Amino acid sequence: MVNQYIRIATLKRMRHLKKGKKFGREKGQRKAFLRSLISNLILKGKIVTTQSRAKVLKSRAEKLVTLAKKQNLASLRILLSRLPKQPAQKLYYEIAPRFLERPGGYLTVTNLSKRRKGDGVQMSRIEFVNK
Repeated sequence: MVNQYIRIATLKRMRHLKKGKKFGREKGQRKAFLRSLISNLILKGKIVTTQSRAKVLKSRAEKLVTLAKKQNLASLRILLSRLPKQPAQKLYYEIAPRFLERPGGYLTVTNLSKRRKGDGVQMSRIEFVNK
């Protein structure tokens, strides 16, 4: 009878309503990883990464651009709390003013024909749309 309870406790649970990618990292590592990707995207304008990373990066970065479009002190402070100083300032002062009239869709993800050599994963380029 005891073995039956142990076996039930070790069964894997179903993932109902569990959304989001973990990228094989713990929470703190994942936050730092995404912060780094967003910072590089803002500073360079475009980056090449895997397709799954680009999808997550697009949604997170577009929310930050929408926040920066408000152009008030509170939004700048929120950006500074979520990004390093240089990318936050570039997003607030240079990138967001370009998209003031645009209601969304600030980034575009282009799937590349070449796959990564080591593991064959689909690569994508993510960049800001030209305004």
